[in-house]
Amino acid sequence: MDTIINKTLMVLQTEEQRNNALRKIQHIALDMDGTIYNGNTLFPFTVPFLDKLRQWGISYSFLTNNPTKSAGDYVNHLLEMGVPAKLSDMYTSAQATIDYLHMHHPEFKKLFILGTPSMIHEFEEAGFVSAEDDAKDIPDAVLVSFDKTLIYSRLCRAAWWIHQKLPYIATNPDKVCPTDLQTILVDCGSLISCLAYATDRQPDIVIGKPDPRMLYCIMEKQKLRPDEVAMVGDRIYTDVKTALNAGSTGILVLSGETTIDIIRKSNSKPTLIAKDLSELQSWLSIVHEKK
Repeated sequence: MDTIINKTLMVLQTEEQRNNALRKIQHIALDMDGTIYNGNTLFPFTVPFLDKLRQWGISYSFLTNNPTKSAGDYVNHLLEMGVPAKLSDMYTSAQATIDYLHMHHPEFKKLFILGTPSMIHEFEEAGFVSAEDDAKDIPDAVLVSFDKTLIYSRLCRAAWWIHQKLPYIATNPDKVCPTDLQTILVDCGSLISCLAYATDRQPDIVIGKPDPRMLYCIMEKQKLRPDEVAMVGDRIYTDVKTALNAGSTGILVLSGETTIDIIRKSNSKPTLIAKDLSELQSWLSIVHEKK
């Protein structure tokens, strides 16, 4: 990797610094698309990497900004791909948004939601009512998400409620969703831009990475310090920034969206840059296995 990555791009520039940081890690939060798989294609190094983490006593979780599926759906998807996972390992931006609304806005009961049926069902199971596409069905707040079932009239209705100054929340800032298909999956961040152009308004809050509360939840549950948690993902503006915002280790893998050129232009620099999880595994083996 030294021949590919200019060391000046990394915060930790020596092997000793890298090893000292990795030696502290007790939990690794893993991004999904672009990190453990690409679209429907599981990377061959993913399961061996997770096997090694369990062997070394390092816990892990899966954090995704993609709220199109429920946590249970994601676990089933991972199991079908051969990835060992359970419900407690999963934390989506939809779950983080539900937690945020329950904690900070318990008065919000009815939501106008741009989201997939699976995500809307998850919010309804959490106690929310989904407003209809009807000017008379006034919601308490508007929730915009990655909606692969987007209907134009619902996009226009969301714009109307946003223009009426209703509270406005978005689940994640991602511009596109990684895929192995020959298409571009327009994600929530692009819908935010569309709505901002139409309404001259940005969301009141954008949940999900790079908001650090997803990592804070892990730290609280497992009683860990920020330097004992690492966030691993293929994006600087979500995955790495989540770690940096939480005071944790941000590890960028080049198996997904980010290129060296993007790293050079970014104001936020990863703590470490690895080709993929297999290289991170080799680094961790240095500090956890005897030579």
